[in-house]
Amino acid sequence: MQKKNSKNIRGITLIEILIGIVVSSIMMAAMYTTYSAVNSTYSQVTDRAKISQGGRDILGMIVRDVRMAGFKYFNDNIKTNNEHIPILITKTSKTKCCDKIDIVYGDVAIDSSTSPVTYNYSRIKVTYWAEASTLIDKASGKSIDAYAIFKSKKKWSASSSDWDVPSGDIFYKKEKIKDYVVDMEFVPISENGLAISPPPTATNVNKNMIYKIKMVDIILTTRSTKPYFRTKIAQTIYAIADNNRNFSISDKYLRDSVVVSAHARNLGKQ
Repeated sequence: MQKKNSKNIRGITLIEILIGIVVSSIMMAAMYTTYSAVNSTYSQVTDRAKISQGGRDILGMIVRDVRMAGFKYFNDNIKTNNEHIPILITKTSKTKCCDKIDIVYGDVAIDSSTSPVTYNYSRIKVTYWAEASTLIDKASGKSIDAYAIFKSKKKWSASSSDWDVPSGDIFYKKEKIKDYVVDMEFVPISENGLAISPPPTATNVNKNMIYKIKMVDIILTTRSTKPYFRTKIAQTIYAIADNNRNFSISDKYLRDSVVVSAHARNLGKQ
């Protein structure tokens, strides 16, 4: 039997194996770096979209209520008083965040079981305001530098001459609707397109403008829930009517402002 020549047997040397491992490691490192960069970019885009969409959702809710301000049914016989001002804006006394808005409109409950049909008219007040957030920042162990928006929905009680919260899911005294808020500003606009300052109340110098609010300009600024930038970025938060309310801040959080004009379609005609 003829013996095989051991010199003709081919294989992979240790050096070739090491070279293959090094090349594979370089390729895997490059792929991981690319994946990390793409994933980081995607996360940033997603975070920015969430922040913006969250603010728009809240503004959409406020806009719908502003459009109802001052609405009354044709045969509504409820006596109006100073508690029934359609749009009452309370400006903040702080350099930032947040204004408060009360919106009042009429409603009716129809009882078709009676003959003739009975119409029970009522007044509804919706309020939006903000309070310092109680969420805790894990890094510092302190409350985050932001606010939370709350909403209430009450019904006028003729017997007590005050706003009440009847039992049921329709009315509520205090419901949190948004966290991580930086500022919320309301500016009443007249039928001439001018800002009404100060916002009209039942007793101030602009009391004759209570029913002449044509629209309300609203700006809502929110921030990201976690650090967005790798390093601290200087940002300026602008108000829409009061430059004294502008402020600057430097940190790693992203802030996004959304501005809308809510048309008070039941006002501005008197």
